[in-house]
Amino acid sequence: MIQIRPFTPEDRQAWERLWQGYLTFYKASVPAEVTDVTWRRLNDPAELIHGLAAVLDGKIVGIVHYIYHRSTWTVEDYCYLQDLFTSEEARGQGAGRALIEAVYEKAKAHGAARVYWLTHETNTTAQTLYDKVAARSGFIQYRKVF
Repeated sequence: MIQIRPFTPEDRQAWERLWQGYLTFYKASVPAEVTDVTWRRLNDPAELIHGLAAVLDGKIVGIVHYIYHRSTWTVEDYCYLQDLFTSEEARGQGAGRALIEAVYEKAKAHGAARVYWLTHETNTTAQTLYDKVAARSGFIQYRKVF
């Protein structure tokens, strides 16, 4: 049975293993300073970024990060589900869905108008789940990195 809970300071090693797995999956890397700051933010109740762990048999097998932000389209905040990753052994066992559903509950309690996220067009395995729990918006993302 998958349990979802907030991170604790003792979760750093397990979180970082999954965080690095997420970055590797997307062929990305961030400086160690970014990882350190992200972990501190995830454990600071005053921050706008939040995180949850999926636990199976006492082991963290999935992570999700989410951020609340204002919108010009609603009075309520939006909730951006920024990062979602599960370990290989947890895939197909409901960890990803449980993390998404937990973010939905947190967003509802916060009074958010919506939860949304992005995935790479080649991440078809995840899209199988995403198509079951949300609707595709049809929007295409553009970006300029500085």
